[in-house]
Amino acid sequence: MSEIENEVKFHPGEEFWGQPKGLYICFFTEMWERFSFYGMKALLFLYLIKYHLMGDAPSYQLLGAYGGMVYAMPVIGGMLADRWLGMRKAVVAGAVLLCLGHFGMAFEGEQARVVGDEIQRDEGALQIFYFSLALIIAGVGFLKPNISTIVGKLYPQNDPRRDGGFTIFYAGINIGALFASLICGYLGETFGWKYGFGAAGIGMLLGLTVFLTGQKYLHGHAEPKKPELLKERVLGPLNREWAIYLGSLLGVGVIWQLMQNTATVSGAMHIMSITLVAWFVWFLTKQCNRVERQQMIALVALILMALLFFILYEQTYGSWVAFTDRLLTKDLFTSATASAEPVVPWTIVPLVLSPLAMLMALKLAGQGRLRLGEYLVGAVAFMMLIAFVRDMSYVQQTAGSLTFLGAFFIVALTPFFAWLWPWLEKHGKNPGKPAKSAIGLLLGGIAFLPLAWAAHLAGINGVASVWWLVLAYAVLEFGELSISPIGLSAVTQLSVQRVVSVMMGAWFLATAYSEVLAAKFGELTAIDVPEGETLDVAAAAALYGDLFILMFWIGIGSSVLAFISVPLLRKFMHGVK
Repeated sequence: MSEIENEVKFHPGEEFWGQPKGLYICFFTEMWERFSFYGMKALLFLYLIKYHLMGDAPSYQLLGAYGGMVYAMPVIGGMLADRWLGMRKAVVAGAVLLCLGHFGMAFEGEQARVVGDEIQRDEGALQIFYFSLALIIAGVGFLKPNISTIVGKLYPQNDPRRDGGFTIFYAGINIGALFASLICGYLGETFGWKYGFGAAGIGMLLGLTVFLTGQKYLHGHAEPKKPELLKERVLGPLNREWAIYLGSLLGVGVIWQLMQNTATVSGAMHIMSITLVAWFVWFLTKQCNRVERQQMIALVALILMALLFFILYEQTYGSWVAFTDRLLTKDLFTSATASAEPVVPWTIVPLVLSPLAMLMALKLAGQGRLRLGEYLVGAVAFMMLIAFVRDMSYVQQTAGSLTFLGAFFIVALTPFFAWLWPWLEKHGKNPGKPAKSAIGLLLGGIAFLPLAWAAHLAGINGVASVWWLVLAYAVLEFGELSISPIGLSAVTQLSVQRVVSVMMGAWFLATAYSEVLAAKFGELTAIDVPEGETLDVAAAAALYGDLFILMFWIGIGSSVLAFISVPLLRKFMHGVK
């Protein structure tokens, strides 16, 4: 998507901690959006198999279809915002759809039950569930690509604060994901699914409130480029803006049906992938010179590596959750939680207070009382740290809440990687994008070894320690931090400029496709326990162990091929780092 550069200069009264105040509005909006998204995702698979009794295979299929659609829709949402709506209207529309979707998920209906040889489900509640998923998918499509674009527009061209600003912004993504699992995952499995999904909805409502309240700090950068186009009548009495909203609702209806026909989503992904490959071959042979051709080949190789990595990574919300639920202990510190009754996580309080504290701090900074605002934000951050340590240690964890480990290691390891790459660059040892991708794949594969061993132990002892899961997440996140920052920058650097938007779409579609393929692998562990019978632990452990070994070899094999291709890809990149 194109970005109009601005030359806005900020005076000290419009800054906080050396960054535009608008950055913190985007930070909290995205933090709450990711809180709602990952909070729901932590519960989705477990909700399907435990409440609606769908079985493992259909639940994996729905998880893959949902993930695929979520990552495909931002291509459309970004285009609509770039051409007509502008980022503000797109973010608000997305946030409203997300709120409706998450609150709709909180409607459980009656729990499915087995009567004779049949499973009786509340079909009305299921339709609300599918429609709620469709609202969330459409909402993410509008919000996700545009909130980050707003951040970029807050800075003048070549502003040295830009990289630091995006680092802060991405921290909001991971903080939202971190607390999402701890709160929504725990509440949903402990107090009732509606509380977990409802908490996700409240989180998104807070994000929308922050975004609307903080508009003055965005200085108009999120407004449409040509607002007069939105007022043109294009559909009878409807102007273009309301026609877009109407079309979006019709799109929600289409997605609603697709969520009930997951095979259609998988088929569509396959067709789009084949079409994209055919277009790419044509473009390389007919439209590119030698340098462009080689750089595009290097870019596609990097996209393919990312796709393979995320097939591994997305097991964390599918097979890893199921394995944790069935065959691992849950509490990280058993002695602290052994006698604990279900409690409300403390992290809820500082998390809710945090955007209020920031809005007050921004106002204080504008009044010349910056230090007081800094103390206020610091106090809430300290409360959040204390609450996090307490919840991690004393709250009885669940399979869903333990997905917080991914975001936890991202937050913990980011400072190290922020130091590592510049240090290697300074000493002339920065491995470059192809080698980093190969390292990410290698670590992604190795991350499955602790779980394979845990499956072996569970097959012998009936259960294995949760610390094998902790080790797996630690290794996996080392891999993610090696490979994930490469994607979007590689697209802008290596793509032929006239097809940058197409290749950006290819990146998102590759991520979407990885969700579908990850679900296919997850289905290899599908287990159905008949009513009145218990899980065959040894057989289940063997299934999970086989999958984890398979994923290990996929990671190792693809990383070997990636390492072999590094010299050629470096050559094809023609100096791009």
